[in-house]
Amino acid sequence: SRYGPKMPLAVDSTAELIRCKVLDSSGRLKSHELILSYGLALVRFVNLITERKQKTVSIPLRQLAREVDIPVWVVDLRHELTHGKLPRLALCRKGCDVVLEWLRKMYWNRQLGNNLCEEDEDEEEEQEEVEANADLDGDAWE
Repeated sequence: SRYGPKMPLAVDSTAELIRCKVLDSSGRLKSHELILSYGLALVRFVNLITERKQKTVSIPLRQLAREVDIPVWVVDLRHELTHGKLPRLALCRKGCDVVLEWLRKMYWNRQLGNNLCEEDEDEEEEQEEVEANADLDGDAWE
Protein backbone atom coordinates (compact mmCIF):
# COMPACT_ATOMS: atom_id res chain seq x y z
CA SER A 1 0.00 0.00 0.00
CA ARG A 2 2.97 2.32 0.42
CA TYR A 3 3.68 2.21 -3.29
CA GLY A 4 0.23 3.33 -4.39
CA PRO A 5 0.11 3.35 -8.19
CA LYS A 6 3.83 2.44 -8.33
CA MET A 7 3.30 -1.09 -7.01
CA PRO A 8 6.00 -3.49 -8.32
CA LEU A 9 4.59 -5.70 -11.07
CA ALA A 10 5.64 -8.88 -9.30
CA VAL A 11 3.80 -7.87 -6.12
CA ASP A 12 0.67 -6.91 -8.03
CA SER A 13 0.73 -10.14 -10.07
CA THR A 14 1.32 -12.27 -6.98
CA ALA A 15 -1.63 -10.63 -5.21
CA GLU A 16 -3.94 -11.19 -8.19
CA LEU A 17 -2.94 -14.85 -8.57
CA ILE A 18 -3.27 -15.57 -4.84
CA ARG A 19 -6.67 -13.86 -4.90
CA CYS A 20 -7.71 -16.30 -7.63
CA LYS A 21 -6.56 -19.29 -5.59
CA VAL A 22 -8.45 -18.04 -2.52
CA LEU A 23 -11.63 -17.52 -4.56
CA ASP A 24 -11.17 -20.97 -6.09
CA SER A 25 -10.81 -22.67 -2.71
CA SER A 26 -13.84 -20.79 -1.31
CA GLY A 27 -16.19 -22.64 -3.67
CA ARG A 28 -18.23 -19.47 -4.21
CA LEU A 29 -17.51 -19.06 -7.92
CA LYS A 30 -18.62 -21.18 -10.84
CA SER A 31 -16.07 -22.78 -13.13
CA HIS A 32 -16.57 -20.17 -15.87
CA GLU A 33 -16.09 -17.32 -13.38
CA LEU A 34 -12.88 -18.90 -12.10
CA ILE A 35 -11.53 -19.30 -15.63
CA LEU A 36 -12.17 -15.60 -16.25
CA SER A 37 -10.55 -14.64 -12.95
CA TYR A 38 -7.45 -16.80 -13.50
CA GLY A 39 -7.39 -15.70 -17.13
CA LEU A 40 -7.27 -12.01 -16.34
CA ALA A 41 -4.50 -12.52 -13.79
CA LEU A 42 -2.45 -14.64 -16.21
CA VAL A 43 -2.94 -12.28 -19.16
CA ARG A 44 -1.91 -9.30 -17.03
CA PHE A 45 1.15 -11.15 -15.75
CA VAL A 46 2.44 -12.08 -19.20
CA ASN A 47 1.65 -8.67 -20.68
CA LEU A 48 3.18 -6.65 -17.86
CA ILE A 49 6.31 -8.78 -17.41
CA THR A 50 7.12 -8.93 -21.11
CA GLU A 51 6.18 -5.28 -21.73
CA ARG A 52 9.40 -4.14 -20.02
CA LYS A 53 11.49 -6.03 -22.55
CA GLN A 54 9.54 -4.81 -25.56
CA LYS A 55 11.53 -2.49 -27.83
CA THR A 56 10.47 0.06 -30.42
CA VAL A 57 10.33 -2.82 -32.91
CA SER A 58 7.68 -5.32 -31.85
CA ILE A 59 9.20 -8.57 -30.53
CA PRO A 60 7.03 -11.70 -30.33
CA LEU A 61 5.81 -12.54 -26.81
CA ARG A 62 7.16 -16.09 -27.09
CA GLN A 63 10.69 -14.75 -27.62
CA LEU A 64 10.37 -12.26 -24.76
CA ALA A 65 9.04 -14.99 -22.48
CA ARG A 66 12.03 -17.23 -23.30
CA GLU A 67 14.38 -14.37 -22.41
CA VAL A 68 12.92 -14.14 -18.90
CA ASP A 69 12.43 -17.92 -18.47
CA ILE A 70 8.65 -17.93 -18.59
CA PRO A 71 7.46 -21.25 -20.09
CA VAL A 72 6.26 -20.76 -23.66
CA TRP A 73 3.07 -22.71 -22.94
CA VAL A 74 2.09 -19.95 -20.46
CA VAL A 75 2.32 -17.46 -23.34
CA ASP A 76 0.22 -19.83 -25.46
CA LEU A 77 -2.32 -20.00 -22.62
CA ARG A 78 -2.38 -16.19 -22.53
CA HIS A 79 -2.98 -16.19 -26.30
CA GLU A 80 -5.92 -18.59 -25.96
CA LEU A 81 -7.39 -16.53 -23.12
CA THR A 82 -7.08 -13.36 -25.17
CA HIS A 83 -7.89 -14.50 -28.70
CA GLY A 84 -9.28 -18.01 -28.66
CA LYS A 85 -11.67 -20.34 -26.94
CA LEU A 86 -11.41 -20.23 -23.15
CA PRO A 87 -9.25 -23.09 -21.80
CA ARG A 88 -10.25 -25.61 -19.15
CA LEU A 89 -10.13 -24.56 -15.50
CA ALA A 90 -7.46 -27.18 -14.77
CA LEU A 91 -5.10 -25.54 -17.28
CA CYS A 92 -5.72 -22.10 -15.74
CA ARG A 93 -4.96 -23.51 -12.29
CA LYS A 94 -1.76 -25.09 -13.60
CA GLY A 95 -0.77 -21.79 -15.26
CA CYS A 96 -1.35 -19.98 -11.98
CA ASP A 97 0.84 -22.45 -10.08
CA VAL A 98 3.65 -22.19 -12.64
CA VAL A 99 3.56 -18.39 -12.66
CA LEU A 100 3.51 -18.21 -8.86
CA GLU A 101 6.54 -20.50 -8.78
CA TRP A 102 8.28 -18.25 -11.35
CA LEU A 103 7.48 -15.20 -9.22
CA ARG A 104 8.80 -16.97 -6.13
CA LYS A 105 12.11 -17.80 -7.80
CA MET A 106 12.60 -14.65 -9.82
CA TYR A 107 11.29 -12.04 -7.38
CA TRP A 108 10.41 -13.13 -3.86
CA ASN A 109 13.54 -15.20 -3.17
CA ARG A 110 15.67 -12.26 -4.24
CA GLN A 111 13.73 -9.96 -1.93
CA LEU A 112 14.25 -12.30 0.99
CA GLY A 113 17.97 -12.83 0.35
CA ASN A 114 20.31 -15.53 -0.87
CA ASN A 115 19.93 -17.87 2.13
CA LEU A 116 16.41 -18.78 1.10
CA CYS A 117 17.52 -19.32 -2.50
CA GLU A 118 20.21 -21.78 -1.39
CA GLU A 119 17.70 -23.69 0.73
CA ASP A 120 15.33 -23.88 -2.23
CA GLU A 121 18.10 -25.29 -4.45
CA ASP A 122 18.75 -28.04 -1.87
CA GLU A 123 15.02 -28.79 -1.70
CA GLU A 124 14.79 -28.91 -5.51
CA GLU A 125 17.70 -31.36 -5.71
CA GLU A 126 16.05 -33.56 -3.07
CA GLN A 127 12.70 -33.38 -4.92
CA GLU A 128 14.36 -34.31 -8.24
CA GLU A 129 15.98 -37.31 -6.55
CA VAL A 130 12.63 -38.41 -5.07
CA GLU A 131 10.93 -38.04 -8.49
CA ALA A 132 13.71 -39.99 -10.19
CA ASN A 133 13.33 -42.80 -7.67
CA ALA A 134 9.55 -42.74 -8.13
CA ASP A 135 10.04 -43.07 -11.90
CA LEU A 136 12.29 -46.07 -11.32
CA ASP A 137 9.69 -47.64 -9.05
CA GLY A 138 7.00 -47.01 -11.68
CA ASP A 139 9.16 -48.60 -14.37
CA ALA A 140 9.67 -51.65 -12.20
CA TRP A 141 5.90 -52.17 -11.98
CA GLU A 142 5.49 -51.90 -15.71
